[in-house]
Amino acid sequence: MSDTPFGFGLPPEEPENGDEGKKKDQQSGGGQGPANPFGFGLPGAGGPGADNPLAAMFGSMNPTDLGAAFQQLGQMLSYEGGPVNWDMAKQIARQTVSQGTAGGVKDSSVGPAERSAVEEAVRLADLWLDDATSLPSGAGSALAWSRAEWVEATLPVWQELVDPVAERVGAAMGDVLPEEMQAMAGPLIGMMRSMGGAMFGTQIGQAVGVLAGEVVGSTDIGLPLGPSGRAALLPVNVEAFGKDLGVPRDEVRLYLALREAAHQRLFAHVPWLRSHLFGAVEGYARGIKVDTAKLEDVVGQFDPQNPEELQQALQQGMFQPEDTPEQKAALARLETALALVEGWVDAVVHAAAKPRLSSADALRETLRRRRATGGPAEQTFATLIGLELRPRRLRDASRLWASLTDARGVDGRDALWAHPDMLPTASDLDDPDGFVHREQLDFSELDKMLGEAADGGRSEQPNLKKDQDGQEGHEKDQDGKGDGTE
Repeated sequence: MSDTPFGFGLPPEEPENGDEGKKKDQQSGGGQGPANPFGFGLPGAGGPGADNPLAAMFGSMNPTDLGAAFQQLGQMLSYEGGPVNWDMAKQIARQTVSQGTAGGVKDSSVGPAERSAVEEAVRLADLWLDDATSLPSGAGSALAWSRAEWVEATLPVWQELVDPVAERVGAAMGDVLPEEMQAMAGPLIGMMRSMGGAMFGTQIGQAVGVLAGEVVGSTDIGLPLGPSGRAALLPVNVEAFGKDLGVPRDEVRLYLALREAAHQRLFAHVPWLRSHLFGAVEGYARGIKVDTAKLEDVVGQFDPQNPEELQQALQQGMFQPEDTPEQKAALARLETALALVEGWVDAVVHAAAKPRLSSADALRETLRRRRATGGPAEQTFATLIGLELRPRRLRDASRLWASLTDARGVDGRDALWAHPDMLPTASDLDDPDGFVHREQLDFSELDKMLGEAADGGRSEQPNLKKDQDGQEGHEKDQDGKGDGTE
């Protein structure tokens, strides 16, 4: 990744008139030469206005020079879209992919043989899954992506995830301005938001580019990042993943295809699940507050000649979850939802693979540990949006789904996905046996009620007529009996 957070280089400072010219530029705040693309000078740490983020940012410029600096900076940071400059993010992600390696392997275009191998693995995986779940196939097609293609395909979903938090940062960047600048805050806030969009675009692009070197499919983080109904694997990453495992390449590919195909079944045939997960992410994001003190430091220390300081400040994170019952509940809801998705996939894939692949246990444990620890890109997202997309209770959820399978069969287990209110909660993960027992009783009553309702719709009227005829006959008998006895 480039050290310059806004995607442009900075040439060394070369004042036109030696030290005297340099001093003059600093005093006037001009700095209009190539040494300073922003058009303003910056004082040292102990200079005037060191405690004022705006003064630290713009130095001791007069209003005329300040206006000129705003104009030039506005031209350079003219992005007017949402809270993240996604064009910049895409560009940096593609650059990161093209320049980097993962597992000692560089990205490359996918050849016909690799595409055919992925298609065959997904086809076979779907056949195996038919015995392990009642949900039908959700993969209308199987794709083999390069890392660059993964970036292109998943950026729209990253935008949906990141924009809500980035919007809060954009607003906070305007809030850190001193009161004396509020009169001219309109153009300044716009510039600050463009700056925030550029900062986020750079960091997100870097993280997406690194993550593209780690993922093996489109559902690695438990969310559907790719297009609906398309199972995808990254052959170059599949090869890197299985490099040191001592497992045949075909078995590695097939096991990962099972996981991808299982995710696709779940998201394709549980229509509310995607919005439920993304709603949980958004609900958690609403409870995140920006560390304005740290943001002031970031703004105040911004120096075009030392951009690495800005990058380090951002990587330290400036988001803090609010310590409220609502925020804790939102986090628990999100973590539970991720764990239930990953736990179901883990249990279903193990049931399908265990009788057929000798390496099933080893691959399962490797992937469990991989998801539990996360990679550097996941940590980057945690600092950027204040959230780790990690199923902390994967093993607990997997045990619960396995218990449900033993107690109620595949159909009974998968029936829980009919509605979010039927799913286990965080407390149920603590007591899976209690949940299985309780839900089994509830379902017997529910099945009975549904059966009665269905029968009633077809036979309620005839039964009513029969009852009425019987009642009338009974009354007639009583009348006749009465007449005879008298």
